[in-house]
Amino acid sequence: MLGFEQAWTTMTDRYTTWQIAGPGSLILHEMLYLLICLPGFVFQFIPYMQKYKIQKRPEGFDSQWRCFKLLMFNHFVIQAPLIFAIHIYTMVFDIGYDYQSMPTWYSLLLQLYACLILEDTWHYFLHRALHHKSVYKHVHKVHHNFQAPFGMVAEYAHPVETVVLGFGFFIGPLLFCTHLILLWTWVGVRLLETIDVHSGYNFKWNPLHLLPFYGGAEYHDFHHMNFHGNYAPTFTWWDRICGTHVPYQEHKKNKLANKQN
Repeated sequence: MLGFEQAWTTMTDRYTTWQIAGPGSLILHEMLYLLICLPGFVFQFIPYMQKYKIQKRPEGFDSQWRCFKLLMFNHFVIQAPLIFAIHIYTMVFDIGYDYQSMPTWYSLLLQLYACLILEDTWHYFLHRALHHKSVYKHVHKVHHNFQAPFGMVAEYAHPVETVVLGFGFFIGPLLFCTHLILLWTWVGVRLLETIDVHSGYNFKWNPLHLLPFYGGAEYHDFHHMNFHGNYAPTFTWWDRICGTHVPYQEHKKNKLANKQN
């Protein structure tokens, strides 16, 4: 931890709070997004990894390039202004930057799990609303251009969807954030989760499955394949409570029956 403390202190001594919260947060977001997407991108060139692929539909370079271009538009035109507004938020709500006021690791973990729960709830109901026939073809259909998702598809969406569903990210921090470290670690956790469920690969040894009620890639992959059901991004409880997991359960039963026959 001494190395982390030294690195954090050096950063806060060298740069202004605006540089850290604005450009720093944007750089962090882009680096994490590309880094987390990288393994899934490489897997498509490794024959051995194809046994973990959920849908046996390789995406060509053209479709991946199309995804990347809209992704960069969303990141730098839609999300970047919101990210730069983080500095205003930290000033208004007196969010700490210094190492001494950083929360303990266990309280940070609890806050991150609470952020996941709140974002999952927001995402479930708004995502389900975006599937209504009156708005689906105008907004959410863009995200469903890829029936067999891969990591980069996680934030491939219509700009309206980027803003509407993206607001769920800020609910937790708005309620109980006291330090920039929560915002930064929450960025990492949320990106890791959303890229994982869009990865198209199902690994039983994935450590994210240690999270109680975590859906995972197979769970969300069904939503892209079927277009209905499994609306929650992270956990399974809202789908179970609202009955929107039924198509997935039937799919699993049919798949099991076909294997036995």
